Amino acid sequence: MRFTRLLASSPMALAAGVGQALSVADPWTGQSHWWLQILSLAWLAWQLAHHAERRMSWSASTWARPETGVPWRRALWLGWLFGLGWLAGTFWWLFISMHTYGGLNAALAVGAVAALAGLLALYYALAGAAFVRLAPGKMLGQSPAWSALLFAALWTLAELARGNWFTGFPWGAGGYAHVDGPLAFLPRYVGVYGTGLVAAALAALLALGGHVRWRSVRMQVTVVLALLIGSALWGWRYFDIEIDSVDVTEGKSGLVTEVALMQGNIPQDQKFIPGTGVADSLRWYGEQLQANRAPLIVTPETAVPLLPRQLPEGYWDALLARYSGEGQAALLGVPLGDMEAGYTNSVVGLKAGQAEPYRYNKHHLVPFGEFIPPFFKWFTRMMNIPLGDFERGAVGQPSFDWRGQRLAPNICYEDLFGEELAARFANPATAPTAFVNVSNIAWFGDSVAIDQHLHISRMRALEFERPMLRATNTGATAIIDHRGQVTHRLPRLTRGVLLGSFEGRTAITPFARWAAQAGLWPLWIFCGALVLLAALRRLSAR
Repeated sequence: MRFTRLLASSPMALAAGVGQALSVADPWTGQSHWWLQILSLAWLAWQLAHHAERRMSWSASTWARPETGVPWRRALWLGWLFGLGWLAGTFWWLFISMHTYGGLNAALAVGAVAALAGLLALYYALAGAAFVRLAPGKMLGQSPAWSALLFAALWTLAELARGNWFTGFPWGAGGYAHVDGPLAFLPRYVGVYGTGLVAAALAALLALGGHVRWRSVRMQVTVVLALLIGSALWGWRYFDIEIDSVDVTEGKSGLVTEVALMQGNIPQDQKFIPGTGVADSLRWYGEQLQANRAPLIVTPETAVPLLPRQLPEGYWDALLARYSGEGQAALLGVPLGDMEAGYTNSVVGLKAGQAEPYRYNKHHLVPFGEFIPPFFKWFTRMMNIPLGDFERGAVGQPSFDWRGQRLAPNICYEDLFGEELAARFANPATAPTAFVNVSNIAWFGDSVAIDQHLHISRMRALEFERPMLRATNTGATAIIDHRGQVTHRLPRLTRGVLLGSFEGRTAITPFARWAAQAGLWPLWIFCGALVLLAALRRLSAR
């Protein structure tokens, strides 16, 4: 009895939430743990199912028992605690950027991280309360599949809301724990949120086993078999074999391209300081860009930390001349613009035969880092961080064509938003053959943020079955193949150039097809319809 009370306690809700954070990437190995994501979420589903059953014994007029509290309010509290532990445990490293590099008082920085996590956790609190109000109650044990679907739908709606509303901050979404494991075959069909939907349903089925009595063994065996089958599908999907003369590797571009990815490891507290970080960055990247002979060269975000007109005399012209001949191309991270037109965080593509250099402007800007949300200038004035006020680029900008490859840049955490990358697949004839992510997350030090971001890029590779080339300032600089596997990688927090090769792909995945046309609306509609049906059933049962 004491053990059961411990499992149902508020500290356990926080602990389960932290387990959810660790499932995306643990700070010791950097690996994801799909089983931990399902188990930690199963705890929440188990608690909510318990309160859904209690609800039915309450008076419809009072909805209260003084000695135990209202079930849906308890569910609201547990869902919020779970979300708080999960989200604070996921992006605690924001403390480093605000305190270590921004100079914000440590207590205020901790409070800011906790406030952000607590605010975003409200989505999951509301999802938990809604489940308790809408679940079938005493019928829970007789309709476990329906209850599991309802839980998964509410959970996914909370995930979608966090990832899209108020500019969106989906970092650490549960689906990212499944870049490896039995559910890794799903992203090509339903994306990261659809994968999270299936994982939530499986977690709920596991949890409901304790509420189904004699059916529990059968249910849990079914879940285990589903996971094993998924694992088998994942393994089979990527064996390069032929079956009945049908090549399952169809979709290769047939072009293998060699690439050099640069990692300057410029200290963040010096990166934008003239005479130190700026000079070091210009010197090292300038030397590498002039000397390296790889066919394709990629630098990190703002590797060139000044506007072209602010560079030392002849620096920019020398780069343009260097890549004006046949045989080589470069993608450079550099700020562009002026006071009149506005400034952009951009990638410039240099190659022979261009009237003007290729240009990609970042679309999804970082709140506080690249634009200041309304009413928050007082907060940013407390930090000593060079904040920008950038203009947004368009969604679905053209790719950089190079030797038959169509390279689609994205900058920093833009690769979190697969639905925006999907816009580039609206026309299969011009769809990217590979993605290129240029980042600088040195703001977050030597933290698990590096590993989390690597898994985010791996998820995009799984969704679109495209290689992802990552050039970063401090890590993880890597080449990810179309199966989401890291084939080449530089050690983090080192200076170097990663040499490797990749093969672009041309086949269009089901997720790319439907997300290019409809964004994430199919998931919104599917989950919303399930919740609406549950509400109608609840009303008819009264």
